[in-house]
Amino acid sequence: MRRMPRHSSRRPRHLPKKAARSTRSLRAIIWAASLFVVAAAVWLLIPRHTGPNNQAKVEAQFGPTIVNSAQPPGAAPHEMAWIPGGEFSMGANDPPDLNEVGMKATLDARPIHRVYVDGYFMDKTDVTNAEFARFVAATGYVTVAERTPRAADFPGAPPENLVAGSVVFSAPDHPVPLDNHFRWWDYVKGANWRHPLGPASDIRGKDAYPVVHVAYDDAVAFAMWAGKRLPTEAEWEFAARGGLAGKPFVWGDDFHAGHKWMANTHQGHFPNHDTGEDGYAGIAPVAQFPPNPYGLYDMAGNVWQWTSDWYRPDYYRQLAAAGVVRNPQGPDSSFDPSEPNQPKKVHRGGSFLCTEQYCSRYIVGTRGKGEVSTGTNHLGFRCVMTRRQYATQRSQGNSESGA
Repeated sequence: MRRMPRHSSRRPRHLPKKAARSTRSLRAIIWAASLFVVAAAVWLLIPRHTGPNNQAKVEAQFGPTIVNSAQPPGAAPHEMAWIPGGEFSMGANDPPDLNEVGMKATLDARPIHRVYVDGYFMDKTDVTNAEFARFVAATGYVTVAERTPRAADFPGAPPENLVAGSVVFSAPDHPVPLDNHFRWWDYVKGANWRHPLGPASDIRGKDAYPVVHVAYDDAVAFAMWAGKRLPTEAEWEFAARGGLAGKPFVWGDDFHAGHKWMANTHQGHFPNHDTGEDGYAGIAPVAQFPPNPYGLYDMAGNVWQWTSDWYRPDYYRQLAAAGVVRNPQGPDSSFDPSEPNQPKKVHRGGSFLCTEQYCSRYIVGTRGKGEVSTGTNHLGFRCVMTRRQYATQRSQGNSESGA
């Protein structure tokens, strides 16, 4: 069936108070003094691991963002922002000043490496229900979740399991161990973008909510219709950082900047109780939290976002060995050691379920992954438009893509 994209410093020894007169003792003193000098120098060069706001540590690992000076090709398309591109440091803190969950979230986002991307336009928000509905009305498109799975694609599956549906978060009514995500995820018959929680639910009055239950091919189909494409992972991260180098969050250093909630994440006890302290227990409409410096909303939290890159945990090592890579497109194939036979694309941004108790991937630079035919009710997408696509739109007289 379709699946959920399942310092310590060493204190130098003190020199003896009285030096021996023998040559042997003198040599020992000189040797010890030399060690002291070397140890002190090394101690000063090691980044201090004193907390997530420590700038010395960040500067030791992240280089500056060098933004392109080229101007955009024209006025931004409707509800899109110009992302200038340039050279930046990509990845997550290594080693991270995070709790155990946060550290696990960065394991496949290392080493930090230099990347260059050309400029492009990007959607200010995730694609909404209203936008996706216009696409469906214009094309008659049927999403993967609305199609009955074919027996040929799922050999050995019982016929009763071959039903159209999608994966839905279902909070248990009591605390549960966090060792198995099937404790809070279910494959629900009839769940799709029109019915996010199952056939008894709908999206009436939710035009401004991000569309969910979109498989990778669904997102690609919308992007092509709109004269756009999905962002590469590098494009997504450059845009999310908003010109800031090495910050842990898309808005800066502090999770609660100015004592305010900056993203829709999970509060309370995961997975059984979201207190909604940020204003939302579950998914939120788009653009309810402050934008990043490039004017992009919800680049952390609310819903995950598809990128065009295949997922491999070792890909960053390949990039780091190649110097400054220009416009990386991702690896040629997918590989997830935990599920080697499942082709997966990279997700970015985290969702309303992210929490320091289980998933802290609202940290910019961290990565998610998802099986390409699987959608969930916490997964959406946004698009980008290249200069070439922009020129095509203008030549066709379209002032608003997808219109």
